[in-house]
Amino acid sequence: MVILAFVLPTWVGISYVQLVRARRENAGLPPPPRPRRTAAKKAAWVAALAFVGGGALHLYGLSYMPFLQPEDACWFKAGYMHVPDSSSALPVSLVCAGEEIVPWWVNPGLLVLALTTVSATVTSITLALRRSR
Repeated sequence: MVILAFVLPTWVGISYVQLVRARRENAGLPPPPRPRRTAAKKAAWVAALAFVGGGALHLYGLSYMPFLQPEDACWFKAGYMHVPDSSSALPVSLVCAGEEIVPWWVNPGLLVLALTTVSATVTSITLALRRSR
């Protein structure tokens, strides 16, 4: 299934790009001009990367959470075999025997990436609207 889902479409895409490049080189056509990257596009890319990074960081933080058997979360993460005192998904927290298990940098990282996403999105929209006028 992995081959059908990822490898085959990737191979087809790479083959198509190579075919198009070969035809363009054989026809003697100059390469197409690249459009200039505007400040709005750059801000949109920053917003998208911050969003994806925030999602990945949140998934990393959630990997510390208890899912099927709560006592296993404390056992595997802290070495205690009992039910966690408390846990929450946002802010990401898991407390076992009075000790916070989730690394200290996860929640500040989520905050920084969330603020970066929002500010870059607002900046991108503002710059795009100013340019269209």
